Parts: sequence; C-alpha cells; structure tokens
Amino acid sequence: MKEYKKYKDKYIYPAIFNYADDGITVEFPDLQGCLTFGDTEEEALLMAKEVLGLWMKNLEIDNEDIPKASSLLDIKLEDNQRAVLIDVWMPLVRKAIMNKAIKKTLTIPQWLDIKAREEDINFSQVLQEGLKRELNIQ
Repeated sequence: MKEYKKYKDKYIYPAIFNYADDGITVEFPDLQGCLTFGDTEEEALLMAKEVLGLWMKNLEIDNEDIPKASSLLDIKLEDNQRAVLIDVWMPLVRKAIMNKAIKKTLTIPQWLDIKAREEDINFSQVLQEGLKRELNIQ
C-alpha cells in the first residue's frame, strides 16, 4: 500500500479574481494551472473553493509537497483584479471523493440478467452489498 505524507485538514490560499465583461476568472498564484471561472462573485467564490479542494486532493493523491501560500501583501494586482483568501476543509473534500460513484463493467450470464430484471433487482445495490460482505465492511 502506498504511504502518504500527513496533510493538513484546512488549506488557505490567495486567489486573484479577474473581473471582465463576460465574468470573473479565478487563478491561484501559488498553484500554477489551478483556474476556474464564475459569472458572478458568488459563483466565482464557490468555484474557487471547489477547484482548490480538488487541486489539493490531487496533490495529496500524488504524494506531492504542498506549496506555501503567498501573503496577500505580496500579490501584485491590476485595476480589474482583487485578491481573495480561499479556504477549503479537506475532510469534506476527501469524503466526497471517496464516496463518488464510479461505473464498473461486469459480465454475467444472459439468463441471470433476464431473471434479475424480471425481479427488479438493483445491480449496483447487490454488488455493493456483496462486496461489503466479502470485505467484512459494515
């Protein structure tokens, strides 16, 4: 099993909100390539929190070092820009990612598929219950 570094539960990074006629672009100067967009300030803020959480989780999965956050005082802005601190609570992000549904392809005999459909069997539920039973998970 892969060993992971110990990561923090909360990250706070400055984001630059770039205001334009067609919306607000959000970038994180300490996380090159971490970008998002919103039509309104509220939407841009929500999208910034979401992209920061996903970005940080990917760094954790890849066992990467977490970059140090810049101070707001060190960020140079243009007239149409504002710096905003964005925070993300990682236990919620980690839980959401771990509980994300994924699609699996499986093969069963046709006669079994026909019988299960006649009985309105939920294949996903049966597979989950069977896997939990096999893995001794409550």
